[in-house]
Amino acid sequence: MSLIQTGKFELASDRPVETQGGRTSTFTWVDFPTPFPTGSGVVVHLTVQTFNGPETPGLRLHDVSETGFLVRFNELYGQGVKGDGRHAQETIGWTAYTV
Repeated sequence: MSLIQTGKFELASDRPVETQGGRTSTFTWVDFPTPFPTGSGVVVHLTVQTFNGPETPGLRLHDVSETGFLVRFNELYGQGVKGDGRHAQETIGWTAYTV
């Protein structure tokens, strides 16, 4: 039996793009309203629900657990694309479910 929770929160970024893997000091922790059962495999999907700036707001997700997850904006950065990492406040919707 799968369990599902949903929510939304506001997120902004005033920091440069993070280019070093595993560095999460600039991430924001989001708690689930109710923790999932211990040992659950939890999957989280994130969606930007507003359009408050011209830059493309890439989202980075880390450390998903039964109690919540870490997230941050990390504007698109890669071959031919160089976002600065700073981004206006946006509404982020999320769905979390067990597998």
